[in-house]
Amino acid sequence: MTDGSRFDVAEALSAVEADAPLINALTNEVTVNDVANVTLHWGGLPVMSDDTREVADMVAIADGCLLNMGTVSERGETAMLTAGRAANDEDVPVVVDPVGVGATPTRSAVADRLVTELDVTVVNGNHAEITALAGEDAEVRGVESVGEYADIAETAIACARRTEAVVVASGERDVVADAERAYEVEVGDPMMGTVVGTGCMLGATLAVFAAAIADPLRAALAGTAAYGLAGERAAAGEYGEYEGPASYKIAFLDSVAGMADDAEFDPSDRVREATT
Repeated sequence: MTDGSRFDVAEALSAVEADAPLINALTNEVTVNDVANVTLHWGGLPVMSDDTREVADMVAIADGCLLNMGTVSERGETAMLTAGRAANDEDVPVVVDPVGVGATPTRSAVADRLVTELDVTVVNGNHAEITALAGEDAEVRGVESVGEYADIAETAIACARRTEAVVVASGERDVVADAERAYEVEVGDPMMGTVVGTGCMLGATLAVFAAAIADPLRAALAGTAAYGLAGERAAAGEYGEYEGPASYKIAFLDSVAGMADDAEFDPSDRVREATT
Protein backbone atom coordinates (compact mmCIF):
# COMPACT_ATOMS: atom_id res chain seq x y z
CA MET A 1 0.00 0.00 0.00
CA THR A 2 1.38 3.42 -0.89
CA ASP A 3 1.89 6.22 1.62
CA GLY A 4 -0.85 8.23 -0.07
CA SER A 5 -3.49 5.71 0.95
CA ARG A 6 -2.16 4.75 4.39
CA PHE A 7 -4.88 4.56 6.96
CA ASP A 8 -5.49 3.08 10.35
CA VAL A 9 -8.90 1.68 11.26
CA ALA A 10 -8.29 2.00 15.00
CA GLU A 11 -7.28 5.66 14.62
CA ALA A 12 -10.30 6.25 12.41
CA LEU A 13 -12.62 4.72 14.98
CA SER A 14 -11.03 6.87 17.67
CA ALA A 15 -11.57 9.96 15.55
CA VAL A 16 -15.22 9.06 15.12
CA GLU A 17 -15.61 8.49 18.85
CA ALA A 18 -13.95 11.82 19.66
CA ASP A 19 -16.04 13.81 17.17
CA ALA A 20 -19.40 12.01 17.44
CA PRO A 21 -20.28 13.55 14.05
CA LEU A 22 -23.83 14.60 13.35
CA ILE A 23 -24.90 13.06 10.03
CA ASN A 24 -27.94 14.33 8.18
CA ALA A 25 -29.12 11.51 5.96
CA LEU A 26 -31.60 11.89 3.15
CA THR A 27 -32.09 8.24 2.45
CA ASN A 28 -34.64 5.88 1.05
CA GLU A 29 -37.73 4.73 2.86
CA VAL A 30 -36.74 1.05 2.74
CA THR A 31 -33.62 1.32 4.88
CA VAL A 32 -33.95 4.53 6.85
CA ASN A 33 -33.98 2.75 10.21
CA ASP A 34 -30.92 0.68 9.32
CA VAL A 35 -29.05 3.79 8.17
CA ALA A 36 -29.88 5.56 11.44
CA ASN A 37 -28.79 2.58 13.53
CA VAL A 38 -25.49 1.98 11.77
CA THR A 39 -24.64 5.68 12.05
CA LEU A 40 -25.32 5.55 15.78
CA HIS A 41 -23.41 2.29 16.29
CA TRP A 42 -20.27 3.69 14.69
CA GLY A 43 -20.43 6.58 17.16
CA GLY A 44 -22.13 9.19 15.01
CA LEU A 45 -25.40 10.99 15.59
CA PRO A 46 -28.08 10.40 12.95
CA VAL A 47 -30.77 12.82 11.86
CA MET A 48 -33.08 12.29 8.90
CA SER A 49 -34.25 15.77 7.98
CA ASP A 50 -35.56 15.83 4.40
CA ASP A 51 -38.06 18.69 4.47
CA THR A 52 -37.00 21.58 2.24
CA ARG A 53 -38.20 24.03 4.89
CA GLU A 54 -35.49 22.95 7.32
CA VAL A 55 -32.97 20.69 5.60
CA ALA A 56 -30.50 23.48 4.78
CA ASP A 57 -30.52 24.63 8.41
CA MET A 58 -29.99 21.07 9.64
CA VAL A 59 -27.13 20.41 7.25
CA ALA A 60 -25.51 23.69 8.28
CA ILE A 61 -25.06 22.37 11.82
CA ALA A 62 -24.16 18.82 10.72
CA ASP A 63 -20.72 17.28 10.19
CA GLY A 64 -21.68 15.06 7.27
CA CYS A 65 -24.42 14.74 4.67
CA LEU A 66 -25.63 11.52 3.02
CA LEU A 67 -27.71 11.71 -0.16
CA ASN A 68 -29.21 8.32 -1.06
CA MET A 69 -31.57 8.17 -4.07
CA GLY A 70 -33.04 4.74 -3.33
CA THR A 71 -36.67 5.89 -3.47
CA VAL A 72 -36.14 8.85 -5.75
CA SER A 73 -38.93 11.38 -6.23
CA GLU A 74 -39.29 14.97 -7.43
CA ARG A 75 -39.59 16.12 -3.83
CA GLY A 76 -36.59 14.03 -2.85
CA GLU A 77 -34.50 15.37 -5.73
CA THR A 78 -35.22 18.94 -4.66
CA ALA A 79 -34.45 18.12 -1.03
CA MET A 80 -31.15 16.40 -1.89
CA LEU A 81 -29.98 19.31 -4.01
CA THR A 82 -30.99 21.79 -1.30
CA ALA A 83 -29.13 19.76 1.32
CA GLY A 84 -26.09 19.31 -0.89
CA ARG A 85 -25.81 23.02 -1.68
CA ALA A 86 -26.08 23.87 2.01
CA ALA A 87 -23.38 21.31 2.77
CA ASN A 88 -21.10 22.80 0.12
CA ASP A 89 -21.67 26.30 1.55
CA GLU A 90 -20.63 25.08 5.01
CA ASP A 91 -17.80 22.74 3.87
CA VAL A 92 -19.70 19.72 5.15
CA PRO A 93 -18.59 16.52 3.35
CA VAL A 94 -21.20 15.03 1.04
CA VAL A 95 -21.59 11.31 0.30
CA VAL A 96 -23.78 10.40 -2.69
CA ASP A 97 -25.26 6.91 -3.08
CA PRO A 98 -26.72 6.83 -6.62
CA VAL A 99 -28.97 3.84 -6.03
CA GLY A 100 -30.24 2.35 -9.26
CA VAL A 101 -28.50 4.82 -11.57
CA GLY A 102 -28.64 3.37 -15.05
CA ALA A 103 -31.89 1.47 -14.37
CA THR A 104 -34.15 4.26 -15.67
CA PRO A 105 -33.61 7.62 -17.40
CA THR A 106 -35.05 9.37 -14.32
CA ARG A 107 -32.52 7.86 -11.93
CA SER A 108 -29.67 8.60 -14.33
CA ALA A 109 -30.79 12.23 -14.64
CA VAL A 110 -31.05 12.69 -10.86
CA ALA A 111 -27.65 11.11 -10.25
CA ASP A 112 -26.12 13.30 -12.96
CA ARG A 113 -27.47 16.44 -11.27
CA LEU A 114 -26.15 15.37 -7.87
CA VAL A 115 -22.59 14.75 -9.06
CA THR A 116 -22.36 17.69 -11.45
CA GLU A 117 -24.17 20.43 -9.49
CA LEU A 118 -22.68 19.53 -6.10
CA ASP A 119 -19.16 19.29 -4.75
CA VAL A 120 -19.24 15.62 -3.73
CA THR A 121 -16.71 14.08 -1.34
CA VAL A 122 -17.44 10.36 -1.80
CA VAL A 123 -19.59 8.43 -4.27
CA ASN A 124 -20.69 4.99 -3.12
CA GLY A 125 -22.37 2.40 -5.33
CA ASN A 126 -22.32 -1.18 -6.48
CA HIS A 127 -20.23 -2.16 -9.48
CA ALA A 128 -23.05 -1.54 -11.97
CA GLU A 129 -23.96 1.85 -10.49
CA ILE A 130 -20.37 3.06 -10.57
CA THR A 131 -20.03 1.81 -14.14
CA ALA A 132 -23.20 3.62 -15.21
CA LEU A 133 -22.11 6.80 -13.46
CA ALA A 134 -18.79 6.64 -15.30
CA GLY A 135 -20.74 6.71 -18.56
CA GLU A 136 -20.09 3.10 -19.50
CA ASP A 137 -22.49 0.26 -20.30
CA ALA A 138 -23.87 -1.36 -17.15
CA GLU A 139 -26.48 -3.94 -16.26
CA VAL A 140 -28.74 -2.66 -13.50
CA ARG A 141 -31.90 -4.58 -12.70
CA GLY A 142 -34.04 -2.57 -10.33
CA VAL A 143 -31.41 -1.42 -7.89
CA GLU A 144 -29.27 -4.55 -8.13
CA SER A 145 -25.99 -5.00 -9.96
CA VAL A 146 -25.93 -7.81 -12.49
CA GLY A 147 -23.25 -8.80 -14.95
CA GLU A 148 -19.50 -8.99 -14.69
CA TYR A 149 -17.22 -6.00 -14.21
CA ALA A 150 -13.70 -7.25 -14.66
CA ASP A 151 -12.35 -3.73 -15.16
CA ILE A 152 -14.07 -2.18 -12.15
CA ALA A 153 -10.85 -0.63 -10.81
CA GLU A 154 -10.23 1.24 -14.05
CA THR A 155 -13.90 2.19 -14.21
CA ALA A 156 -13.84 3.49 -10.63
CA ILE A 157 -10.93 5.77 -11.54
CA ALA A 158 -12.90 7.04 -14.55
CA CYS A 159 -15.89 7.68 -12.28
CA ALA A 160 -13.68 9.52 -9.79
CA ARG A 161 -12.37 11.75 -12.56
CA ARG A 162 -15.87 12.48 -13.80
CA THR A 163 -17.34 13.22 -10.38
CA GLU A 164 -14.17 14.73 -8.83
CA ALA A 165 -14.88 12.57 -5.78
CA VAL A 166 -13.41 9.51 -4.13
CA VAL A 167 -15.33 6.48 -5.40
CA VAL A 168 -16.23 3.31 -3.50
CA ALA A 169 -17.40 0.47 -5.75
CA SER A 170 -18.79 -2.27 -3.53
CA GLY A 171 -19.30 -5.89 -4.47
CA GLU A 172 -17.54 -9.20 -4.13
CA ARG A 173 -14.40 -7.12 -4.60
CA ASP A 174 -14.55 -3.66 -3.01
CA VAL A 175 -12.60 -0.98 -4.84
CA VAL A 176 -11.77 2.49 -3.53
CA ALA A 177 -10.42 4.97 -6.07
CA ASP A 178 -9.48 8.56 -6.61
CA ALA A 179 -8.63 10.17 -9.93
CA GLU A 180 -5.15 8.66 -10.00
CA ARG A 181 -5.29 5.12 -8.62
CA ALA A 182 -7.52 2.41 -7.23
CA TYR A 183 -7.22 0.07 -4.25
CA GLU A 184 -8.78 -3.32 -3.72
CA VAL A 185 -10.05 -3.87 -0.19
CA GLU A 186 -10.32 -7.60 0.54
CA VAL A 187 -12.79 -7.64 3.41
CA GLY A 188 -16.37 -8.71 3.93
CA ASP A 189 -18.45 -11.87 3.83
CA PRO A 190 -21.04 -13.26 1.38
CA MET A 191 -23.70 -13.04 4.12
CA MET A 192 -23.63 -9.26 3.72
CA GLY A 193 -25.14 -9.70 0.27
CA THR A 194 -28.17 -11.48 1.70
CA VAL A 195 -29.42 -8.44 3.60
CA VAL A 196 -31.33 -5.58 1.96
CA GLY A 197 -29.72 -2.27 2.77
CA THR A 198 -26.07 -3.16 3.20
CA GLY A 199 -25.19 -0.72 0.42
CA CYS A 200 -27.20 2.01 2.13
CA MET A 201 -25.51 1.26 5.44
CA LEU A 202 -22.10 1.42 3.76
CA GLY A 203 -23.04 4.88 2.50
CA ALA A 204 -23.89 5.95 6.06
CA THR A 205 -20.60 4.47 7.27
CA LEU A 206 -18.67 6.47 4.69
CA ALA A 207 -20.50 9.64 5.73
CA VAL A 208 -19.50 9.06 9.36
CA PHE A 209 -15.84 8.44 8.51
CA ALA A 210 -15.67 11.33 6.02
CA ALA A 211 -17.03 13.63 8.72
CA ALA A 212 -14.31 12.60 11.18
CA ILE A 213 -11.28 12.22 8.86
CA ALA A 214 -10.17 15.14 6.72
CA ASP A 215 -8.61 13.14 3.87
CA PRO A 216 -11.46 11.67 1.76
CA LEU A 217 -9.41 8.77 0.38
CA ARG A 218 -8.22 7.65 3.80
CA ALA A 219 -11.72 8.08 5.20
CA ALA A 220 -13.17 5.93 2.42
CA LEU A 221 -10.52 3.24 2.81
CA ALA A 222 -10.93 3.10 6.59
CA GLY A 223 -14.72 3.12 6.37
CA THR A 224 -14.82 0.39 3.73
CA ALA A 225 -12.35 -1.77 5.65
CA ALA A 226 -14.12 -1.31 8.98
CA TYR A 227 -17.49 -2.11 7.41
CA GLY A 228 -16.21 -5.31 5.81
CA LEU A 229 -14.49 -6.40 8.99
CA ALA A 230 -17.71 -5.92 10.93
CA GLY A 231 -19.42 -8.18 8.40
CA GLU A 232 -16.75 -10.83 8.80
CA ARG A 233 -16.93 -10.78 12.59
CA ALA A 234 -20.69 -11.16 12.48
CA ALA A 235 -20.41 -14.05 10.02
CA ALA A 236 -17.86 -15.73 12.28
CA GLY A 237 -20.40 -15.76 15.09
CA GLU A 238 -18.52 -13.34 17.33
CA TYR A 239 -21.81 -11.61 18.10
CA GLY A 240 -23.98 -14.66 18.44
CA GLU A 241 -25.11 -17.52 16.27
CA TYR A 242 -27.48 -16.67 13.43
CA GLU A 243 -30.01 -18.76 11.55
CA GLY A 244 -30.23 -16.75 8.33
CA PRO A 245 -30.25 -13.25 6.86
CA ALA A 246 -32.57 -11.69 9.44
CA SER A 247 -30.60 -12.80 12.49
CA TYR A 248 -27.33 -12.12 10.65
CA LYS A 249 -28.41 -8.50 10.23
CA ILE A 250 -28.82 -8.18 14.00
CA ALA A 251 -25.40 -9.74 14.55
CA PHE A 252 -23.92 -7.36 11.98
CA LEU A 253 -25.28 -4.27 13.74
CA ASP A 254 -23.95 -5.62 17.04
CA SER A 255 -20.60 -6.17 15.34
CA VAL A 256 -20.49 -2.55 14.15
CA ALA A 257 -21.10 -1.39 17.70
CA GLY A 258 -18.42 -3.81 18.90
CA MET A 259 -15.92 -2.48 16.38
CA ALA A 260 -16.29 0.97 17.86
CA ASP A 261 -15.31 -0.42 21.26
CA ASP A 262 -12.41 -2.59 20.07
CA ALA A 263 -9.27 -1.01 18.61
CA GLU A 264 -7.46 -4.24 17.64
CA PHE A 265 -7.72 -4.02 13.86
CA ASP A 266 -5.04 -3.81 11.21
CA PRO A 267 -6.37 -4.72 7.75
CA SER A 268 -3.53 -2.98 5.92
CA ASP A 269 -2.26 -6.30 4.51
CA ARG A 270 -5.64 -6.78 2.84
CA VAL A 271 -5.51 -3.55 0.86
CA ARG A 272 -3.46 -3.36 -2.30
CA GLU A 273 -3.18 -1.06 -5.24
CA ALA A 274 -5.16 -2.42 -8.15
CA THR A 275 -3.58 -3.14 -11.50
CA THR A 276 -5.34 -1.12 -14.20
